[in-house]
Amino acid sequence: MHTATRQFTRWFSLALAVVALTLVTGCASMRLIDSDVVSVAAVPPGMSLQGAKYRFERLPSQVHNPEAGLAEQQAQAAMTAVGLVRDDAAASLSVMVGFSGTQYLADPWGRPLGPGWTPYGSIAIGSGFGGGFGSHIGLGMGMRFPPPTHYRREVSVVMRDLKSGQVVYETRASHAGPWSDSVPIFASLFQAALANFPNPPAGPRRVNIELPR
Repeated sequence: MHTATRQFTRWFSLALAVVALTLVTGCASMRLIDSDVVSVAAVPPGMSLQGAKYRFERLPSQVHNPEAGLAEQQAQAAMTAVGLVRDDAAASLSVMVGFSGTQYLADPWGRPLGPGWTPYGSIAIGSGFGGGFGSHIGLGMGMRFPPPTHYRREVSVVMRDLKSGQVVYETRASHAGPWSDSVPIFASLFQAALANFPNPPAGPRRVNIELPR
């Protein structure tokens, strides 16, 4: 009886140490931002987007929105990385940036909770040994918790030829996850949206970008 108790105690202590080490290692690691991206190029014959010069344009609703300025800064960094050049005076393209974000309560798989969800869930972790004549040694613990908040964010970049007014490149990227720090997530979304520029593959694709935790 006492031997089984000591064995179980050692086993449980080792399990806790492994869990703690995993959590510490995970906190120091990178996080993967997986973005769903759709890009469409509609460049007319004789025109090249590689190294093109552009200027930003805003919708009336964005003119006095300070967040629009930050979104343009993040988009500009992503566009510079793929060779586009901001030049308001000599631009051949206009660029309009879009961005949006919502938050929602999620189930354990990250899906939005629908009607009829219970405000609190519970999990229990337990283990034990059983012997003859009904002897039993066991350990269990449980906790109750509110559902986590998840965030869905989306960005878009629309490039228009200033001479013809034609849209020559359109791209969107979205991500849903538990990360509450919007600034780096939006920056990674713009980076994902401009992946494979100016020749994106057809159809939806997944673009993964690593960010520090």
